[in-house]
Amino acid sequence: MSQGLQYLPREKLQTLLELLQNAGFRCIGPQVRDHAIIFDELTHSEQLPQGIIEQQAPGSYRLEQTDSAMYFQWTVGPQAIKPSVFAPRETLWSAVRTPEGTIRFEESAPAATKTALIGVRACDIAALYIQDKHFLHVGGKDPYYLARRQQLFLVAVNCTRSAATCFCTSTGDGPRVSFGYDLVLTELGDGFLIEALSHQGSELLEKLPTQSASEQQIVTGDQAIDEAGKQQRQLPSRNLHDALFNNLEHPRWQEVAQRCLSCGNCTAVCPTCFCHSETDVTALDGGHSEHLREWDSCFTPNHSYIHGITIRASTSHRYRQWLTHKLGSWHEQYGRSGCVGCGRCITWCPVGIDITEEATAICGEATT
Repeated sequence: MSQGLQYLPREKLQTLLELLQNAGFRCIGPQVRDHAIIFDELTHSEQLPQGIIEQQAPGSYRLEQTDSAMYFQWTVGPQAIKPSVFAPRETLWSAVRTPEGTIRFEESAPAATKTALIGVRACDIAALYIQDKHFLHVGGKDPYYLARRQQLFLVAVNCTRSAATCFCTSTGDGPRVSFGYDLVLTELGDGFLIEALSHQGSELLEKLPTQSASEQQIVTGDQAIDEAGKQQRQLPSRNLHDALFNNLEHPRWQEVAQRCLSCGNCTAVCPTCFCHSETDVTALDGGHSEHLREWDSCFTPNHSYIHGITIRASTSHRYRQWLTHKLGSWHEQYGRSGCVGCGRCITWCPVGIDITEEATAICGEATT
C-alpha cells in the first residue's frame, strides 16, 4: 500500500471494471436514467454519464449534456450508498403453518453479494460511517446490514465541482475523500489520479496500467478539489444541539410547516436517515406470512403512533423532530451531526425547503 498517487488514462478505466468483475464483484455505478443520475449495474465504462453535469437548486434538478469527456462532473443524484447496505424493503423472518396445524418460524438469512460501488462521493462515505455507528454498534449488530457491508468495495471520487445545493465544506465531510475507501479517483481532463487505502484496493491498483502521477497532475487535481470547496451554502455550526433545543418554541417551526408537505422526500434521499417500520404480510390462504422491514419516515403520522395516540400529529412537530434530531441529538448518540452536507434534501423537496436556511433562521448565525 505504498504506491502513492498514480495516473490512470481515461481509456483504461474499463480495465478497472474488468479487474473488479474478474475478482467476483458486481459493479454498481452512475448512469443516466429517467433524467437523473442513478446507480445501477455497470458492465462497461461507456455506461457512465460522460459529459453530464446537473443544475441543482431548491426543488429543482436538471441534467445537461456538455462537450466534456469527463465521467464524474456531476455531484450527487437522489441515491447514495444507503440502499446497498440498508435495503429499502426486506424480509426478516417468516411464519409457516405446518400440516399438523402448528406454526414454524423461519429466519431469512442475510443475502449479500460482493459489490463494488463506483463513483462514491466524500459526503456519502461520511454517511456510511454514521450508518455503521447505528447498525453495527456493540451489542446490537444488524446481521442484514453487516452481511452487505462486509461485501462492499468502494471506488470513491473526489469532487471537482459542487452543486448550488452542496454544503459539505461546512459539515467537514467533503469535497475531498479522506477515509473509508478502497480506491479513490480524482478526474483530470484526460484521465485519473488514483490512490489506494485498503489492502484490497492496493492489490487491485498494482494490476492496473498506471504510472506515477506528475507534480503538475497532482497540483491540477488539488486545485480542482479546492475549487469544489467554494460553496454557496453552509450550516451555522457543526454542532447545533444547544441552539436547537433552546429554540423549541421558535415561530419558524410554524412558518416552515406552512410550506412542508410531510411527503418524506427529504428522508428518502437522505444518506443517513435510518427510520424504518416493520409489518406482517399474510398469504391469502393464511398458511404463510412474512415479517418485513422497510424504510419509513419521521414525517409520516404512523411513525409516532403509540397505543392510540399520534405523538407528533402536526407537520411543525414532525419537522422539528427531524431537524433537532438530525442536527442536534445525533451528537449525543453518534458523536456528530447526522448531516453530511450533500444537499439532497434541498434539491428533492417539492417546495424547496432549505435545511441551511431553516437552521440559520432558528439558531442564528453565531453558535458554538
